[in-house]
Amino acid sequence: MSGRTSYTGIAAILGIALGLVVPARGQDGGPMPAGQPSQSAPQQPTTQNAPTPAAAASPSVATPDAKAQVRIPSGTVLPLVLHNGISTRSAKTGDPVYFETLFPVMIDGKVAIPAGSYVSGEVTESVRPGRVKGRGELMIKLNTLILPNAYMVNLNATPKDASTGGNESMDSEGRIKGDSDKAADVGTIAKTTAAGAGIGSIATRSGKGAGIGAGAGAAAGLIAVLLTRGPEAEMPRGTTVNVSLNRPIFLDADKDQFTSPGQASTLAGPANREPVRNKNIPF
Repeated sequence: MSGRTSYTGIAAILGIALGLVVPARGQDGGPMPAGQPSQSAPQQPTTQNAPTPAAAASPSVATPDAKAQVRIPSGTVLPLVLHNGISTRSAKTGDPVYFETLFPVMIDGKVAIPAGSYVSGEVTESVRPGRVKGRGELMIKLNTLILPNAYMVNLNATPKDASTGGNESMDSEGRIKGDSDKAADVGTIAKTTAAGAGIGSIATRSGKGAGIGAGAGAAAGLIAVLLTRGPEAEMPRGTTVNVSLNRPIFLDADKDQFTSPGQASTLAGPANREPVRNKNIPF
């Protein structure tokens, strides 16, 4: 019994000691029971929504205005005059072409493209006419617009029509086609037929001889047509062309400050000409 009593006394002493230690630790700043706020650590204000210096200087808060531009809409027509003549006789793919604007383009009552501005491009297709059929064909592409102050912009334009002084025509793709010269072919055969008939009748003094001569003349005329090419497709110097913008172009407003409508060079238009078959070039 004495041993059991001693154990009970020791347990009671330990319980009293623990009861004294726990309040002492609470007073020294140790952990407090749940649900009771700490008195030694003041509550800090939250900073979750406060803007940081980097966020205050973000470009999304203050952005500079976009650079002002002058818009030339798609479909705008530029009347041009050609400074260097081209022909299917000698033109090759990649050869340069040089134009000049004839009339100013106005946007919102202001001069956007003055007359006398330059347009440069290149030959993209050159096909010589065939001997029996097939017309000469030329196709050009316009690449660059150069304003009088040397400001350059990319250009994407397609020719709509051309005044070449001859019988060339232009299709919907901007391809220039030469004349077929069918009338001249018929005339050549008719002339050689008549000449052959006359020679045959004189030589034989008979209608039979005239028929033989006519057949020989017709054959000679046909050979002449077969051995020569049709008329070349040409765009002589002074050819006027209307081109249409395939897409809008944008000019920097600070570089597009023109008060004068400009003035194009005085350039005579091409002389009127009839289609001529290349009779001296049988190849």
